[in-house]
Amino acid sequence: MPRRPAAPARRRASAAALAALTVAAVVTAGAPTPASAAPDPTANSLNRAFARAAAEYGVPRDLLAAVGYGETHFDGHHGLPSQDNGYGVMHLVSNPTNRSLEKAAALTGASAARLREDTATNVLGGAAVLRSYADSLGLDGDERLDVDSWYPAVARYGGADGPAAALYADAVYSFLAGGLRGRTPEGEEVTVTSRPVSPEKGTIAPPDVSTRSADYPSALWVPAATTNYKVGRTADIDKIVIHVTQGSYAGSISWFQDPAAVVSAHYVIRSSDGQITQMVRDSDTAYHAKSANASALGIEHEGWIDDPSWFTDAMYRSSAALTRYLCDRHGIPKDRTHIIGHSEAPGNDHTDPGPYWDWTTYMQLVDGTTGGTTDALSFATYTTQQSGSSGSQVKAVQQLLNTQGYEAGAQDGVFGTETKTAVQNFQRARGLSADGIVGAKTWTALLSAGATPDLRQGSTGDDVRRLQRSLTAALGSTVAIDGQFGSGTATAVRTFQTDHALTVDGIVGTATWEALQAGG
Repeated sequence: MPRRPAAPARRRASAAALAALTVAAVVTAGAPTPASAAPDPTANSLNRAFARAAAEYGVPRDLLAAVGYGETHFDGHHGLPSQDNGYGVMHLVSNPTNRSLEKAAALTGASAARLREDTATNVLGGAAVLRSYADSLGLDGDERLDVDSWYPAVARYGGADGPAAALYADAVYSFLAGGLRGRTPEGEEVTVTSRPVSPEKGTIAPPDVSTRSADYPSALWVPAATTNYKVGRTADIDKIVIHVTQGSYAGSISWFQDPAAVVSAHYVIRSSDGQITQMVRDSDTAYHAKSANASALGIEHEGWIDDPSWFTDAMYRSSAALTRYLCDRHGIPKDRTHIIGHSEAPGNDHTDPGPYWDWTTYMQLVDGTTGGTTDALSFATYTTQQSGSSGSQVKAVQQLLNTQGYEAGAQDGVFGTETKTAVQNFQRARGLSADGIVGAKTWTALLSAGATPDLRQGSTGDDVRRLQRSLTAALGSTVAIDGQFGSGTATAVRTFQTDHALTVDGIVGTATWEALQAGG
């Protein structure tokens, strides 16, 4: 959370109360919310606010709700600002490059103070700003009834340009497609029914998956403004600092691109699916932790420190895979002395990641001592194995060879003559150089061997884990091995497809499997 000092967020009364307020997204696309759960616009305040604002400004009610959920999980944070100076459920912003708060005041006649602090007024302001963007795009009455036509207006509402604008709008439309059910801090339920979406994106360009992170290739690359970091370092990298954005994923990316921000982080991670964007190269100094900047890598996590609903399993796993990779790459010990919170960095007055960040689970994921992402075949990196090698990765090679009918002998973790012969036989069968050395190509072919089912975002299970392992080997960077085909895996697939001149669609069909099974 590298931002200017602000009043600390007000903590809720108890962990039990927080658990009751957790927001859960409904993830089954196409499955409508049960009729019994449909919002009653006269029953309570936020539903009433969405209904009133939708009617007054001609903005689809569910679109408003999806924007609010994506920005704040329906929590206005008592009028306190986000890191880029945004306020309320609808995150009306007042900074040098995004003046949606002032625009809302001009359109509604409400004071800036009321827009910041009163939820119903804030929702009206958000609707007014969205409608003004729709008007400037020339949307007529019939077009405004169709949520798909609002995509460019939503992208503009996020206050970003280029890839960050598309990331913002795509997130909103994912909530419309999948549906959601959330609760306000007061316990009011707000729902959005899932529906098919096909947004009319116009000139909004999606993130270029061929422009990826040079340090962590499964991450997107969206560079921060050059005023927000320093080229080079004055100290060796020896620690990783964990931050919470106090705002949204796309909003934070946009803020780090704003030359006036004078803040940044190396990586930003999305809550819903663990998608990662790198914004500052590891070799450069991001402005995120004051005195620790010179020697630290900063990882921002979408969310707010006083709301644990943002800290999803997908985020923890994706972040832990990144941290594990960075530790291995830069020789950083995987312990709490070297993996610290922003609040623990010397000379800092910030409180993130806060009391609801689960350090125990996170560190277990980082060092591989808990289940889920770690098993006998899953590693953050796959290193070269050859005669004389020993350890868990040799055991994995032996297991894969024996399973596939190449007799590697006992799975004892010792790379001897029998294992080398089995490797050579496998390599000949796959058309690889039969040198008996398990490098990236042989690892990729071994790990991907098997059936070739069609896989895409939303797929789950062992075939997805097999895919994630083989992509990790092929790309040379960690893809979270959790059996969940989310956007991080889709990005890695597109990267692989681009590198191999395949159709770049993020869908794993026969051609992509065959390229993997040939050694990538």
